[in-house]
Amino acid sequence: MTGAYTGERRTHLEALAGLLPKHGLVGRMVGDDDPVLWAWHPRTGRQTIIFATPAHRGWLFLWSPRGQGSADDLEGTLRALRETLGVSVELG
Repeated sequence: MTGAYTGERRTHLEALAGLLPKHGLVGRMVGDDDPVLWAWHPRTGRQTIIFATPAHRGWLFLWSPRGQGSADDLEGTLRALRETLGVSVELG
């Protein structure tokens, strides 16, 4: 089932993916009809799959373990993701 929902989800994931290199991370979009973002840190080797889902107020990104961030705050989401992947926080 593709449509507006899938397109919006893909748009949010692509926006996040576009900022990964600035934060020392690498990513790849996977899944055509059900897109997710595979993200990893090249030095630590730690990785996760990021989902985008609509929430009460906008869209959320969710990843394991217990990670989440707002599509309205990509920089905050990336800080939380870096922490999950074991990357020290540094201003880029």
